[in-house]
Amino acid sequence: AVVSTQSTGASVTAEDFKSEKVSKKEAIAFLQENATVQFLKDQKLFGKLQSIAKGSSKDKVMNALTAFEASPEAKKGDTDADLAEALEQTKALKLKEEEAKKNQKEAAKEAAAVDEKVGFTKKILKKGKTHMKPDKGSVVSVWYTGRLEDGTVFDSNVENSRKKERKALKFKVGTGLVIRGWDEGLLTMCYGEKAELTIEPEWAYGKKGMPDAGIQPNSTLIFEVELETPVNIGV
Repeated sequence: AVVSTQSTGASVTAEDFKSEKVSKKEAIAFLQENATVQFLKDQKLFGKLQSIAKGSSKDKVMNALTAFEASPEAKKGDTDADLAEALEQTKALKLKEEEAKKNQKEAAKEAAAVDEKVGFTKKILKKGKTHMKPDKGSVVSVWYTGRLEDGTVFDSNVENSRKKERKALKFKVGTGLVIRGWDEGLLTMCYGEKAELTIEPEWAYGKKGMPDAGIQPNSTLIFEVELETPVNIGV
């Protein structure tokens, strides 16, 4: 028997499905468009098309098509209120599933942010001249001395040059131009503040280290940093 769909003009038969003229997904789509809600529920074919197609065997779809062809009560017409109900419920299920996935992603993202260990500690050596802090992406000027845990100085723009030749390091903070411990740590400092940042390896040079600078893999670094106050900030 051939059953014509009221909504699309297409037709699907059990024989079509058996001879693989139509796919499993196409056959289920046909039934969802042409069968009553009760029939779809009885055949466990009511719901989101993609999910139903994935979880249904070929035998199950074949049996449903055969039952649909043999049962006039399973078919609905253009005026069948069941059609609107089926479409609305299917749409509602899809929206609910998409919302749930979105909420799960957001929750996972928030949980990851909370669970991540902060990779530095800060000890204030001198309070800033203002309560203002740099914004992410703003240019900062920094004086620094970097030491290993044994006290060895590996870099400095304060100690390793003549006073007249000294220059503060300038860069856009929070943009990945320096190690993460600096990017995150400096954003917590007020202008004019001097602090000691102890930075864990993961937020410094990690497993690779920087041997040329005397920094071995997995080294914790200690920086004494001072954040210059910009001339446009009146203090």
